[in-house]
Amino acid sequence: MDADAELAAHFESSRTRLTALAARILLDRSAAEDVVQEAWVRLSRPGATELGTIVNLDGWMTTVVVRTSLNALRARSARPEDLVGGFGEDLAIRHEGSASPEDHAVIAEQVAFALELVLRTLTPPERVAFVLHDSFGVPFGDIAELLDRSVDATRKLASRARSQVHALDASELETNPAARRSVVDAFFGAAARGDLAALVEVLHPEVTFHADGGTSRPDMNANLQGRGAVSRRAAAFAVPDAQLEAVVINGCCGVVVRRNAVPLAAMAFTVLGGRIFQIYSLLDAVRVAELVATLPHDHRS
Repeated sequence: MDADAELAAHFESSRTRLTALAARILLDRSAAEDVVQEAWVRLSRPGATELGTIVNLDGWMTTVVVRTSLNALRARSARPEDLVGGFGEDLAIRHEGSASPEDHAVIAEQVAFALELVLRTLTPPERVAFVLHDSFGVPFGDIAELLDRSVDATRKLASRARSQVHALDASELETNPAARRSVVDAFFGAAARGDLAALVEVLHPEVTFHADGGTSRPDMNANLQGRGAVSRRAAAFAVPDAQLEAVVINGCCGVVVRRNAVPLAAMAFTVLGGRIFQIYSLLDAVRVAELVATLPHDHRS
């Protein structure tokens, strides 16, 4: 087998691992596949590499994929329309009451949703440092080289990311439909009244808000953190003459906001320790309509 064929065979045998790595960093399977393919194109260019000079081919391929993923993350964070990076493409919606609150699959779905939102709030270097070290066991020295940081700085990046992830205590996630619905109802009630004090009271101190306007409403994109910023934005939720339909989105307490029967937004909430910890609001008109269209029409309240 010549050097080019050997490189191709080795890359293909590593493609699954490399794609999993890129997907964990980018939180987007399709984008991860594109990154891995781009890495292969770069590696396979004539004169791009001398196979015999590489001591650790797996490490070398990992480096290329991580750096390409990091560049993709940085480019994405610079584009307002990609603040939450296609998160709304993977939403699943159903009517409330169509599954048991003790359904372990539903609980796991909610935890996964909440964790992904946390990861999306991290800066690109934080996410890379955390994912590589905590999920893939890559030593900090190697990560530091990838990020062009000192080892101490890289440890601090991972530590900051870890603290945000650990703030999501899955044992405190509210899974009882009635309990979490009462919290979300209190949120909308306070927003409708313009009661800032009541809004602050129902929000977790570390609350985050993610508005995803997609390509149709990029001006609505936002990533906010903290009670003050989120409560001030809450005035936008008080849509005059709006109808609120209780749903479940990816295992979380959800609401479809309609006006004149037209769906304007689909919102998902995680409730932690009796307060709202995360809000995700899909505002892209096309994607909202597509998501709501998957709800059964024969549901009876």
